[in-house]
Formats: sequence, structure tokens, C-alpha cells
Amino acid sequence: MDGTPTPPRPQRLTSLDAYRGLIMLFMASGGLGLAQVAKRHPESLAWQWLAYHTSHVAWLGGGAWDMIQPSFMFMVGMAVPFSLARRTAEGQTARRRLLHAAWRALVLVALGVFLATGAKKRPEWIFVNVLAQIGLGYVFLVALAGRGRRLQLAVVVAIAVASWVAFACHPLPGPDVDLAALGISPELAPQVVLPGFFAHWNMNTNIAADFDRWFLNLFPREAPFVFNAGGYQTLNFVPSLITMILGLMAGETLRGDGTPRHKLRWLLAAGAACIATGLIAGATVCPIVKRIWTPSWAVASGGVSLWMVAALFWAIDIRGWRSWAWPLVVVGMNSIAIYLAHQLLAGWIKATATTWLGAAAFSGAYGIVWQNLVVVATLWLWCWWLYRRQIFLRI
Repeated sequence: MDGTPTPPRPQRLTSLDAYRGLIMLFMASGGLGLAQVAKRHPESLAWQWLAYHTSHVAWLGGGAWDMIQPSFMFMVGMAVPFSLARRTAEGQTARRRLLHAAWRALVLVALGVFLATGAKKRPEWIFVNVLAQIGLGYVFLVALAGRGRRLQLAVVVAIAVASWVAFACHPLPGPDVDLAALGISPELAPQVVLPGFFAHWNMNTNIAADFDRWFLNLFPREAPFVFNAGGYQTLNFVPSLITMILGLMAGETLRGDGTPRHKLRWLLAAGAACIATGLIAGATVCPIVKRIWTPSWAVASGGVSLWMVAALFWAIDIRGWRSWAWPLVVVGMNSIAIYLAHQLLAGWIKATATTWLGAAAFSGAYGIVWQNLVVVATLWLWCWWLYRRQIFLRI
């Protein structure tokens, strides 16, 4: 032994686990089916508000439900400093840590393709699932860890500018373009076909969509790829790196040497700056569109995530109010496990509950709400079972 002291293992940040758990439970809830229930109350402003925040917007803007994926990606970036510190404390070299990041990226992309394929007869080679998107940018994210805020912020700006230039300079389709052939119905067109300069970010006629019509057809397919029904694109992973880098900066700040109050002020100020920048850019040079992860969306959603983390950090780690967050922490410490379980088993849980409790238990106007609550409760209990046995799924 050379007498070099072993670095202490870093402590877990309870608010980060609570943040993970909050987002995962919100995702697993399926919005409690409130958007479907709201269709029965078209005249109610309250129900329409609930519907907006428990379903995805068609194109512009975004509500609470649209914050699930950016929150997921933000917390991945936020966790990187803690993960690297733990691996360093275990004696891993920088080379080994980077190789692990590459392996993790490969597994995440593979899981994304696996989940997209489902029960199809052949692999579905698409890369818009959140796991695949994280995997595509993960190595680059890890390479930026510990490089300092100036470089990280410079990379954020460079990605935002490069993405904007790529879309803005891409030729617009002609007036005779067949929108229906690109998945844009006459009913959908008013929401996803933008006027003037913003038309460069229209659904399925932008540069990222054209890239996928080339790239995805390099893989074996039953039929040529023409468009993604939701307008999501493989190249989203590039601007979504902005969201993950903002999370990385937040994680490094919380692991830093400043006082808790100083860290809280940084989170609040950074969040305000991001939200203001995103909204101003969204109104002037680049629309806020989550489905193609425009720079304005990346920055604005990153700001919302910063504020969410700030609120949890203040309540849990500064004020010491921890007991209420325990149900969230149970899930947050197994975020990958509950994500995969929800993707693979949510339908089975609903069917099994109907078999044993009877269809009448989930009938009526609010039957779908009870059905989704059963899914959430079942998945939480599974996470609790894993937590009690100290079983944590990691990649």
C-alpha cells in the first residue's frame, strides 16, 4: 500500500432521490386518466386545465405532463457528479469510469430499442425513447463532468446555436407538399404547421425529420420509414444534452463547498435565467416545442427543473423535513426499475386487477382513475419491497 488515503464515499442527496421518485410516480400514474375524464366536461375550465397538464400538447408549449422527459434527463445529468465521486472513492481510474459510461450508454440505447419493439415481429429501430436519447448523449455528458461551469455553459450555448442554425437554414417544403403523407391531418395542421419563419420547426418537415427519413431507413424494416406519428426525432438527443448539462451543473453545485443557502440561491437564480431566456427565445427566434427539443424548450424546461430541485432541496436538505419524502425516496432509489416495470407491466397490472376485482370496479366515469391508481400503488409496493431488501437496479 502506498499510504494514500481512500477518498470518503459521498453521501446521497435525499432531495435528488425524492426528485427522481416524484417524476417516476407522476409518469407511472398515467396522468390518472384525467385527460380522458375531462372529455366528459368540455365546458369546465378546471377539467380542461387538468387535461392540459396530464397529457402531451400537440406541438407548441407544454404542461406538467410534458415535463416528465426533461425532468428525467435533467436528473440523469444531476446524478453524474455523485456517481463519478462514488466510483472514484472505490478506486476506479478515469479510463475505467469513461468505459463504464460508454457501456451504460450502449445498454440505455439497447433498452430504448427493446421497449420500442415490444411484441413486434422484428426489431423496431427507432431512438426517440427517453432511455435511447439519454444513451446517445451520455458519454459526452460524462466527459464534461468536472470541466468547470464556463466550459459547460459554452457547450450549452454552442449546442443551442448550432441546433438553431441547422433548423433555420434548412429549406422549407414547397406549397404543394402532401402534409397527410407526413402524418399531418387537416385537424392537426393548425397546431403543428407554424406561420412565417417558425415554419422551419414544423412537424415532420424539419431537418431532423429529413435526417430520420435517411438514417432510420439504413436499418432493416418491414416498410420504409416516412415519419414519426408524434413528430419525435433521433437528433433530439443533441439539444437535449442542454437539459442534461444543466442538470450536471446543478449536481456539481450541490456537491460543491458552498453553504446550503448559497447553493439554493444559485439554483433559483439559474432557474430564473433559464426560464426567462427560454420564454424570450420562444417568442422571438425559436418556438418552444418539446417534441423536437428546440433550444428554447431545452433551456426553459431546464429552468423549471432547477426550480423543482431548489424547492425539494430547501424543504428536505435545508429545512430537514424528510419524513414526508420517504415514499418518494423509496421510488427514487430505483428509478430505472420502476420505469422498466411501468413500460413492461402496466397493461398486465390493469388486466389482472380487472380479473380479480371485477370490471365493475373500474367502470363509470372515474373507472380509469381507479385503474391508474392501482398501477401506481402496485409499482410503489414493488419498489418498497426492493428497498426493504436493499436491492437497487443500476446500469
